[in-house]
Amino acid sequence: MDEELRTLTERLRAESGGTAAFERLAATDDHDVLAGVLTAPGQPLWARELAAFRLGTAGDRRAFEALVLLLNHRDPPRCAAAAHALARLGDPRTARAAAALATNELRVAYALHPVRLLAELRAPEAVPALITTLRRRLSPHDPYRRVALACVEGLGELADPRAQSVLNEALAHPALAEAAVHALARIPHQGSARGRIPGQR
Repeated sequence: MDEELRTLTERLRAESGGTAAFERLAATDDHDVLAGVLTAPGQPLWARELAAFRLGTAGDRRAFEALVLLLNHRDPPRCAAAAHALARLGDPRTARAAAALATNELRVAYALHPVRLLAELRAPEAVPALITTLRRRLSPHDPYRRVALACVEGLGELADPRAQSVLNEALAHPALAEAAVHALARIPHQGSARGRIPGQR
């Protein structure tokens, strides 16, 4: 069993109380049964999450809408599991949805996993969305440093020259400076004077 699936199964088994309904859903290989859980009324959240994750990791696009909702959930383990499944789903709508979630200021507290997913997908939407999100996080006293750091790290992975300006701005923020140095070093054509922490020789 995949490690992500094992972790999710253990978490949802505890959440469901280990009911017979859970065991049936965890054991079935029938995609129609799993998809039915996503459309049937009154299904508990654990059942929807388990069905969506299993369909998503199997490449069944019927899981897309449920996984996007879980990607922006207030519970970080649900977000992480949804991101894992969406990265494997192969749905062309995924990057656009992740970019919309990452740049939604009303939901920025839950933007960490959409940001990380964008970097993993390496889609055309990724760099503009990460730049936008990071620039907003550079305002004084912004509380979402983990989101900002994920943006810096993601832009480093993507190594796109368009990110140079915002990464240079990030150098002025102690919590981001080291990651910004590493991210700038991965962008082509960086001069030796760039990408240093201010005050560093």
